[in-house]
Amino acid sequence: MKKTIGIQGVKGSYHHAVAVAYFGSDIEIDECMSFQELVYSLEKGKCTDAVMAIENSIAGSIIPNYAYIDEHNLTIFGEYYLPIHHCLMALEGQNIDNIKEVYSHPMALLQCKDFFKKHNHIKLVEDTDTAAVANRINQKQLKGVAAIAGEIAADIYNLNILAKEIQTIKTNSTRFFILNTQKPTVKNKDINKASLKFILDHKRGSLATILNVMSDCRLNLTKIQSLPVIEQPWKYAFFVDTTFENYDNYNKAVSILKIMAAEFKILGEYQNQKV
Repeated sequence: MKKTIGIQGVKGSYHHAVAVAYFGSDIEIDECMSFQELVYSLEKGKCTDAVMAIENSIAGSIIPNYAYIDEHNLTIFGEYYLPIHHCLMALEGQNIDNIKEVYSHPMALLQCKDFFKKHNHIKLVEDTDTAAVANRINQKQLKGVAAIAGEIAADIYNLNILAKEIQTIKTNSTRFFILNTQKPTVKNKDINKASLKFILDHKRGSLATILNVMSDCRLNLTKIQSLPVIEQPWKYAFFVDTTFENYDNYNKAVSILKIMAAEFKILGEYQNQKV
């Protein structure tokens, strides 16, 4: 039986590219037009697994997605780093001088802002998804309109690429989480990365103490993100990613952190893709 993978966006999007890269091409795709819809699809069993962008090397963290994962008790069982190669695309016969408007996801527009400084005649318009715009241009045969998306979208929706690699920083990449509603059966020996959440008492040095415990247990902190705790003004939850070489060291750290933190939660244990 084929897996059904939930993605934010439509076929041809970067989420779609990650789904194929991680699970293979023999999958069904559940297209969701928002991250909230993606979460609900996973919870209702419309998809077996989900792909969710969590941070970009230029634009930073997608903060609401941390809250979605936490509040809906989703499990992170994998990650994938995708190099982002933005292309400008339009109908056949169009050139960049013909283009009056460019539609794309706000993140894509932000990542390509320097390119459009050279083309002041073009109006930039935020949209829900990169590939969805490419699909709309094809379906409605929109002239004077272009999309920013990956090259795969141009292939799927029969568009002409007007310019490649238009992102400002050429080493741009996005990190995606692979999500499920169940705790995965990953052998301890294969686990070398974890995503954790903890809330600390508002005391001087409480965060430093936690970080010292992680260091003493030979855990390498690769990411820390704070979010306000709802209905508790000026109190914060910390979301951290940590890598380790020895699962026993990690397990020791977890046992200590559970005691020290006011609230502690393991969001996922998985293999580090960037080894």
